[in-house]
Amino acid sequence: MSATRHFRSLLATGAMVLAVTSIASAADPFTLSSTTFKDGQMMPRKVANNIAANPNCVGENVSPQLSWTGVPDGTKSFAIMMVDPEGRGGAGVNHWVAYGIPPSVTSFAEGELSKPSDKYVGGKSTQGVGHYSGPCTPPGSPHHYTFVVVATDLDPKDLPAGLTKEELQAKIVPAAPAPSRAKGTAGLVGLFVKPN
Repeated sequence: MSATRHFRSLLATGAMVLAVTSIASAADPFTLSSTTFKDGQMMPRKVANNIAANPNCVGENVSPQLSWTGVPDGTKSFAIMMVDPEGRGGAGVNHWVAYGIPPSVTSFAEGELSKPSDKYVGGKSTQGVGHYSGPCTPPGSPHHYTFVVVATDLDPKDLPAGLTKEELQAKIVPAAPAPSRAKGTAGLVGLFVKPN
């Protein structure tokens, strides 16, 4: 499957972000990019996790550089998620959940997300941590690691630490008739597989 198809699949799964993409009102498109890898291309080995007990964790757990531009008007904070939709046999793995990122923060340096920071509130990944947790992709076909940044109108201190991806989504797009708190979304996909 193409990276674009996987990205669309993730956004469809997280419908909370798709519904608001069209309402972004910044002059330039809201975009997410990385100097560590190009959208739809292989990520370097260093971004993979380094869990000794898992032979598929062959990296250094160095988080990729991320930056975003074209921030939608009315943005008060950002949330970021990193998901592997093919992980765990297609059940998906949430590698990173973070939110409460102030509007003054529009980038993270390479390695900056590999540990807790006062620039974001750590959620709870599938691995149970609140900071970046890199790929542990088994040999075979590359997995598509999807990074999504959501611009919200939530105050950076509105949400408690430790929310899962699903709990975060429910806070950003609550059940009707409550309005969505999302102002726009942007994303990119990096590929990774355990090298032979």
